[in-house]
Amino acid sequence: MPKITPFLWYDTQAEEAAEFYTSNFGNSRITHVSRYGEAGPGPAGSAMVVAFELDGQAFTALNGGPHYKFTPAVSFYVNCESQGEVDYFWDRLREGGGREDRCGWLQDRFGLSWQIVPNALMKFLSDSDRTKANRAMQAMLQMNKIIIADLEKAFAG
Repeated sequence: MPKITPFLWYDTQAEEAAEFYTSNFGNSRITHVSRYGEAGPGPAGSAMVVAFELDGQAFTALNGGPHYKFTPAVSFYVNCESQGEVDYFWDRLREGGGREDRCGWLQDRFGLSWQIVPNALMKFLSDSDRTKANRAMQAMLQMNKIIIADLEKAFAG
């Protein structure tokens, strides 16, 4: 078990969220579900803690009640090799009520923030030609979903 595992607090949707996330990432699975007993505080038989893996990374989700909500101050960064991967994760993670944000960010239907970023963006932004890098940055700042072809066009001038 890794020393550090992201721990996500949900009201009542921990198991639903884990099922949703594991269905969208390869090499992913739910590894354990602990359920509330008669003593509560959740309804007996409902999920209390859900352990799962996304692409081999361990996560834990808790049904802890409505006390805390996600904010974009914490997000999960998804490296994408191609526009096809960007499109896939962008569309899938918004399913069921997610919403778009700027610069490759989105919130899923549970309120968790994700950054869906093509590797090409980091290549353009770190280029030694600062004029080209700045053009790519300006293009990215106008986007919701990152479009690699538009970044390439801006980068090239």
